Amino acid sequence: MPTAPSTLTRLKDETKVCEIINDLQKYLESQLLADEELSPITVEEICRVYLRRIGHLYYKFDYTAVQRDPKEPEDKENDSRYVMDRLCKYIYAKDSTDRIRTRAMLSHVYHHALHDRWFDARDLMLMSHLQDTIQYSDIPTQIMYNRAMVQLGLCAFRQGTIKDSHNCLVDIQSSGRAKELLAQGLLLQRQHERTPEQEKIEKRRQMPYHMHINLELLECVYLVSAMLIEIPYMAAHEFDARRRMISKNFHHVMRMSDKQPLVGPPESMREHVVAASKAMKIGDWNACHNFVINDKMNAKVWDLFYNGVAVKTLLTQKIKEESLRTYLFTYSAIYDSLSLITLADMFELQLPVVHAIINKMIINEELMASMDEPTHTVVMHRTEPTHLQALALQLSEKVSFLVDYNERTMETKSGIFFFQKQGKGAGVLRHMLSTRWLPRLPES
Repeated sequence: MPTAPSTLTRLKDETKVCEIINDLQKYLESQLLADEELSPITVEEICRVYLRRIGHLYYKFDYTAVQRDPKEPEDKENDSRYVMDRLCKYIYAKDSTDRIRTRAMLSHVYHHALHDRWFDARDLMLMSHLQDTIQYSDIPTQIMYNRAMVQLGLCAFRQGTIKDSHNCLVDIQSSGRAKELLAQGLLLQRQHERTPEQEKIEKRRQMPYHMHINLELLECVYLVSAMLIEIPYMAAHEFDARRRMISKNFHHVMRMSDKQPLVGPPESMREHVVAASKAMKIGDWNACHNFVINDKMNAKVWDLFYNGVAVKTLLTQKIKEESLRTYLFTYSAIYDSLSLITLADMFELQLPVVHAIINKMIINEELMASMDEPTHTVVMHRTEPTHLQALALQLSEKVSFLVDYNERTMETKSGIFFFQKQGKGAGVLRHMLSTRWLPRLPES
């Protein structure tokens, strides 16, 4: 009985398949040149052939185009960028079915993002408005959308737009089902929920191994992006009772680390990011940098990027800037004034960069201070509440919430006019708590 060919053997046949697709494409294009008024069936066949060729092209990184000397003329016949642009634009203009047009658009976004054309990929995704209608598409199209969004997030990270990277990746990573959503494997935890027929159907939808996106790299990029956003936010709103979580997955990882009775040196990728986050909390950018960028992390994550050196340089700069912001949020109450030159030396940043970061914090009212330009000094205004006052504000908000909750409970039981028959004590207490009335504390 003959055995089924292996995946590697089937992959070797891709060259022959691509040649057949190219021959069919040339034949249909010759028909197009011979007869300009083609029937709708012929136009649909051309669009299907174009989509088939796009499917064999969009996920491949074009090293030849990237490594070409800018002085050399561009080869528009073989450059994948121009080939994708020509094929996709024909489908956008001629195709009448939403499915083929949507898949072509997602492949176009993926190809742009793979080659670090961030603005082209972002604008095409936003103009398509696929975010509003993708839940009504078929499952293979939804898988393509997830892959395009993930590649868009990785591209944003390589370009230094950390918030955009986090926003693109948060939906995939927060669910804990990245492998399933990207069609790169089935989760064993949900095995009992699938019938044998459903399992066969889902296995047919799985992406081939050579088209996989590295899940560890994806998780690392997401956690590092969340760290660069979340740690300064946590330092700025340390005593805020209504502080919201930007990244629930990141907080879950931090809580699991805090529950461990004994924390040793980091070994896995996740432990390295947790250790780096704890170092950033106290403003130690050097320790944070060493936890995120080292030989082990380079081999697991950063060297997998095409231009890994540029990514690590950019990430180092971001770590320094966010560590500076975290340091100012955490320790600004201790200082009467701070020298910009000292801060530049501490965080190994250029003086104009430090000046710009602090000015932006002052303009956004994140830091209550003023800039003394002649002496390059930041003068603190000391309007932030002390530790005792911050705890008192937090207590007042919780008591206010408790009073409102009790009032709503009593209204449902005794009627809406219950408190109108009571004395003015509840109203006075609610007014005092809503205005955050606090006794004036001595300066000492």
